[in-house]
Amino acid sequence: MARTLEFYYDYGSPYSYLADTQVEAIAKRVGASLSRKPMLLGGVFKATGNASPMTVELKSKWSAFDMPMWARHYGVPFNHNPFFPVNTLALMRGAAAAQIDGFFERYHPAIYKAMWVDGVNLNDMGEVAKVLAAAGLDAAKIGNRIQDQDVKDRLKATTDEAVARGVFGAPTSFVGDMMFFGNDRLPFVEMALKGDLK
Repeated sequence: MARTLEFYYDYGSPYSYLADTQVEAIAKRVGASLSRKPMLLGGVFKATGNASPMTVELKSKWSAFDMPMWARHYGVPFNHNPFFPVNTLALMRGAAAAQIDGFFERYHPAIYKAMWVDGVNLNDMGEVAKVLAAAGLDAAKIGNRIQDQDVKDRLKATTDEAVARGVFGAPTSFVGDMMFFGNDRLPFVEMALKGDLK
């Protein structure tokens, strides 16, 4: 039976970026499908009483060492964004719109690269527009689209779905009913997709 890797993420989560660089290859290796599920991490935190680890001084200090180490391990570029934290509501609505309208394959990598490689100020919608234009996308059209009710509803529904399934942070992966939190759980995700975890 073909399995699916469901991947809940938010562009404001650096560990989501790191995990995202790996999930396609994992799914391909085991013959699984990949379903990326953009959610609003701030909404998840509010619903679950959780908070960003960056708000805890010692966790933040540790992460400053840990994240570049993971990037080196994966062989992917990573830079701390000097404008972090970023309000990702518009970005995540953009991802929802991109999935609905069929431009996700251009939108998704452009936003992640801008956030966690190029260090762009994605709090500034003018800067976001430049990133989208460079990816060959119509920034003005997307800016209007994220105000549409179906886009807002899509993001809210995915966020609510995540919370209902037990998600409390990002990234979170599911294989069936098995939940795996964090970038460092990806080896177990792959085991689950192979059927090696019960």
